[in-house]
Amino acid sequence: MRDENQGSWLHVQRGDAPLVLCMPHTGTDIPARVAGQLSSPWLARKDTDWWIERLYAFGADLGATLIRTSVSRSVIDANRDPSGASLYPGQATTELCPTTTFDGEPLYRPAAAPGTDEIALRRRTYFEPYHGSIEKELQRLRAAHRAVVLYDCHSIRSQIPRLFPGTLPHFNIGTNSGASCDAALVREIEVICDATAFTRVTNGRFRGGYTTRHYGHPQDGVHAVQVELACRGYLREPAGVVTSANWPCTYDEDFAAPLGAVLTRVLNACLAFAKSVNPPGSG
Repeated sequence: MRDENQGSWLHVQRGDAPLVLCMPHTGTDIPARVAGQLSSPWLARKDTDWWIERLYAFGADLGATLIRTSVSRSVIDANRDPSGASLYPGQATTELCPTTTFDGEPLYRPAAAPGTDEIALRRRTYFEPYHGSIEKELQRLRAAHRAVVLYDCHSIRSQIPRLFPGTLPHFNIGTNSGASCDAALVREIEVICDATAFTRVTNGRFRGGYTTRHYGHPQDGVHAVQVELACRGYLREPAGVVTSANWPCTYDEDFAAPLGAVLTRVLNACLAFAKSVNPPGSG
């Protein structure tokens, strides 16, 4: 059901199964006061995790809790460290309040990028309520289950030279280099992916963002994993440079179905794992 107390931009669909699906980058909403400072509305939405909420909608039928924001990641990125520390030191990335696209294009007009006070306002307005909901739902589910899996849902264009060389694998599994969840769960997901025609890497370029690293504490019964999907796996992603004329492309359920079937097996494996975990201290 919808959590009406969180405002129109934050959507919480509660389930009772030990699985939480987080979607921090599906939003396209931009407040008017921010929109007036941007260089281009299309650029501000270019790096959205397009149609991920449709791809994972079946999660509700599995009893999962779905948490997503409809605010654009260009306003504030709910999967970045709120302190401003880089998740990938020495590598190109974007900030808590991004000033460029993934391709390095400026998001703001000259001298219009958000300053310290504006970033703090956006953090209070969007970042903290989003993560407050995650914490609330994890607490609720941990009270009823021995373990809970937090599954962070993401996607990205297959080729972004500024961020990574070549073409990204279809499935990019991130577990903070093994620290955010039990190795048995990771192996279950890997086996499912490796049995398909899709490519897969674990803890490669994307090892999990703030959500995975912050909430993933296997010793406390919360196992967090991020899955970054290359867009070509479920969308008719244009080859080469994308433009406002060809991106985003429309969502085709038939095209997305093969990858969606794999994701169904993955989420069922997450549920089976959570239900099989012994409580801490049980031996």
